[in-house]
Amino acid sequence: MATYAKTSFNAARYAAARPTYPRQLYDLLFRYHERGPGARWDTALDLGCGTGQATLELVPFKNIIGADPSATMIAQATKKFAAQGADVQLGLADRVRYVQSPAEELGWLEDGSVDMIVSGEHRTPISRHSSNYTFVEPTTMPTYLWKSLPLTSSHQIAQAAHWFDWTRLWPEAARVLRKGGSLAVWGYSEFRLTDHPSCTPLIHTYVHGSDARTTIGPYWEQPGRNILDDHLRPIPEPSAVCGPGVWAESERVYFAGSHHPHLPNPRQVIMRKKTTWGGMLGYLRTFSALHTFLERYPEDKEHPEGDVAVRFWKALRTQVARDKGIDDASAGSEDDEVEIEWPLAIVMARRAAV
Repeated sequence: MATYAKTSFNAARYAAARPTYPRQLYDLLFRYHERGPGARWDTALDLGCGTGQATLELVPFKNIIGADPSATMIAQATKKFAAQGADVQLGLADRVRYVQSPAEELGWLEDGSVDMIVSGEHRTPISRHSSNYTFVEPTTMPTYLWKSLPLTSSHQIAQAAHWFDWTRLWPEAARVLRKGGSLAVWGYSEFRLTDHPSCTPLIHTYVHGSDARTTIGPYWEQPGRNILDDHLRPIPEPSAVCGPGVWAESERVYFAGSHHPHLPNPRQVIMRKKTTWGGMLGYLRTFSALHTFLERYPEDKEHPEGDVAVRFWKALRTQVARDKGIDDASAGSEDDEVEIEWPLAIVMARRAAV
């Protein structure tokens, strides 16, 4: 995650171009929680909360806690929560709090004091382990508040769950969860063009290729990126870490459509975004691996066909034009619409009830 801490990283561009999560995701998580024996809605905990946008998705709970290891991030989350006015409009002032804490060290919480733990991708384009932060303003409220509050800015995201030490997190989560409580984490993998599966080989080669001069594959921070693109499968099962009897069950859900048929029981993709080709280029420029690539090869910016991201973007446009029976990709406009989608993986688990 160190790329996001560098002062040269364009946080505003990152924030505007990244995807957001659909309401179906949160509906699924809450339905899973309510199926638990004696499910309670007292306290929810958002681990790696960043500046706290996703924390407020937890409003069905009476008490909501966002935790992050950075004091600066917690200060920003508190400030932004107050600025949004949610406490005035929905009476959340006494229900939401932020705590500085790593996900694996929750000693400030009593045993069995939390009903649900979540962690997803809370867009914060920085490293949570660095003092060189660049903050961005949020641009949308959570789905459970958006009808009630002014829409002022874009939902920020920073990936969390795929960086946790799960050999420590599973036992700590089991300790703080009430019996029958639940945990849910999620993340999305390599993008696809919804209507143009012919572009998938181009996308995969660019994102994960091994050529250090023509692809960005070698420049992702690991192992986090590989965990995401393997649909969170490297996260160990809770029973494998804690032993039998601690966790009652675990479940993995893949909204991957036909993109990854090897996944068990893949469901239809629910995470999509319509944009223009200009917006697509903006999205490609948010990739941390591209940022690292251009630091390594700044001369690539002077390439007559554009830098590596532009060349890839042009290749996508050419392939889409071919799909449509158009010989000249340049005949289209950057304002033409294109739909992007992302396979989404979710890991859910329930604490044993006895």
